[in-house]
Amino acid sequence: MTGFKTYVVGGAVRDALLGLPVKDRDYVVVGATPEQMEALGFVAVGKDFPVFLHPQTHEEYALARTERKTAPGYAGFTFHATSDVTLEQDLQRRDLTINAIAQDEDGTLIDPYGGRADIQARVFRHVSHAFVEDPVRILRVARFAARFIDFSVAPETVALMRQMVDAGEVDALVAERVWQEISRGLAEAKPSRMFSVLQDCGALARILPELQGLVGVSLPEPLTGTSEPRHGKGADCFMHALRVLDIAADHNLPLATRFAVLMPHLGLAAINLAALPQALAADARGVAIVEQLCKRLRLPHEVRDLAIIVAREHAAVARASTMPAADMVKLLERCDAFRKPARFMALLDVCECFDAQDPAADFPQKPLLRNALSIAQSVNAGDIAAEVTRNSPERASEKIPDAIHAARVQAVSQALQSGQ
Repeated sequence: MTGFKTYVVGGAVRDALLGLPVKDRDYVVVGATPEQMEALGFVAVGKDFPVFLHPQTHEEYALARTERKTAPGYAGFTFHATSDVTLEQDLQRRDLTINAIAQDEDGTLIDPYGGRADIQARVFRHVSHAFVEDPVRILRVARFAARFIDFSVAPETVALMRQMVDAGEVDALVAERVWQEISRGLAEAKPSRMFSVLQDCGALARILPELQGLVGVSLPEPLTGTSEPRHGKGADCFMHALRVLDIAADHNLPLATRFAVLMPHLGLAAINLAALPQALAADARGVAIVEQLCKRLRLPHEVRDLAIIVAREHAAVARASTMPAADMVKLLERCDAFRKPARFMALLDVCECFDAQDPAADFPQKPLLRNALSIAQSVNAGDIAAEVTRNSPERASEKIPDAIHAARVQAVSQALQSGQ
């Protein structure tokens, strides 16, 4: 573009240097004014600072800018974007050195802060002390750790993140932004690393205190009662939850399921297990904790609903192999499995990841309950309702649910007895 220079910046340059596919390209424009961009047909879309969409490709072009902290939190900034802002000044405001590399139109790399060396060393390192001004960067570093699993966080960057936590910057984050970053990290190859980084810098206790509460809490039986537990001897509930999360990622399970695998033991941190004959009280406490967590983070309905069902029912699913037919049908009905079978299957996926002991063995509760649902679904509720209405029209609305339940129990019981 005449009169000013355009550079590819950020993730596109980083991923190309790592040999990864480049999905989106972001551009920074140096030496231009908003008026010049609009004269070339670019469409202004930035609310806080000048960002424009290319008239043909619709890719984003941002004017080079600097920023100044004016208030706590990630939104407390004023921006300066004029034609005299240099590329180096723009790159200096970025979070990590690996994201502060630019490429000009001829392919030449501009790397004033050592990003290529940190890529080779596999290190996340902050560009400047300005990192402390935006608490979202803590979440971004944690999310990058879940994606780039052979990278580590530079000690000085961890120290800076701890300073931010101690200064209360993390407390200024709004729920929607926290969930946006956490959900992206959960979708990565090794999501456990995100929570490990957050714990290392102290942010986990502020963002997800429920999960932090599992640190040091011993796993209850039966997970620690086998000769070779699937998730490791001597592990506490926090480490177990992270291992299970990575198992869910390995199985390419969806977002709601990955989040839900963190839920089953949240009640244990609030319960004195030594005073309990069993962990049922912890399960009841866990449901309330999960409900509060979901409300605080304003989670999407599908994520919230599965998380609560997992907290409430995972212990029942674990006992399914010894359940009578009536209890199985009650479990299906509590989970609304007849109207929402996909969500019930997601519950079984969570429990399979969480409770299976031997990595080479099947989780028998899953096929058992899946089969019970299929058999119970075969009961024709419409025919039963019609028959009850014919026989007892004045009390049909009271009797129909019980009659359908009884028919489902009978069908499942017969199947269990016949070995289906």
